[in-house]
Amino acid sequence: MEYFGDLSNFIEKETLFNAAQALVILLVGYGVAKIASKSIGKVFKKHASTHQHILLQRAVFYFLFVFFLIAALKEMGFELSVLLGAAGILSVAIGFASQTSASNLISGLFLLGERPFGVGDIIKVGGTTGEVLSIDLLAVKIRTFDNLFVRIPNETMLKSEVTTLTRFPIRRLDLQIGVAYKENIERVREVLFAVADKNPLSLEEPKPLFIFQGFGDSALNLQFSVWAKRENFLDLKNSIQYEIKLAFDEHQIEIPFPHMTLYTGSITEPFPIRLVADNEGQVKAENDKTGV
Repeated sequence: MEYFGDLSNFIEKETLFNAAQALVILLVGYGVAKIASKSIGKVFKKHASTHQHILLQRAVFYFLFVFFLIAALKEMGFELSVLLGAAGILSVAIGFASQTSASNLISGLFLLGERPFGVGDIIKVGGTTGEVLSIDLLAVKIRTFDNLFVRIPNETMLKSEVTTLTRFPIRRLDLQIGVAYKENIERVREVLFAVADKNPLSLEEPKPLFIFQGFGDSALNLQFSVWAKRENFLDLKNSIQYEIKLAFDEHQIEIPFPHMTLYTGSITEPFPIRLVADNEGQVKAENDKTGV
């Protein structure tokens, strides 16, 4: 009996010793993986984009940590062949159960290879516009301009139309403007170019563009396009429209609004209308027959 008791104590001590060794291996592996990922990230930081830099750090960390994890499990007596077999069965089961995740993972690899945008870019996907916070294996994280967090699956990103607003250093602002039919088009053109010339955010090159688009229902339709640096785009959009309104008022250029003419036919007599003032001095139109 004493023999079996001593053997049991020895086995327990050996098991505890192996578990302690496995724990030390895990702790050392975690530290090594952290230091290695940061070191490699610093080396390639100047030669890679922010997105590639983050993915490289994560790949190095997980690779080294998994290597030390396998070593720790082996130290505790687990056979590597058994672990690989269990991992294979588990991966097949997970693959059938999570086809959507697999699709997002593959889509993420395509996004990584194509690089249509990067971390920090402003993109528009459907009705969502915001700054890219991260591009992960399963989804893209976006922060909108009203400070909302939006997660878009990679599969959706790959299938949708994505507009990168900060891809190029300059952007063009297209202003749709309507003026009354009585206005002189050349005079309106000179006023618009003068406004663009005075605005410090409007670039001289490329030059502003003036296009006479056609005859609208109640206005002459014009397009006036100006260029700005991408970081000044919103400021230019706000300031130049304000300045155009002031310039039109100064030069008495009319901006018409949509109106409707009521025609009741050639046989029907015209509606008699007269202007009357109410008790508060407000003038309104009134029909002599209906009183409306």
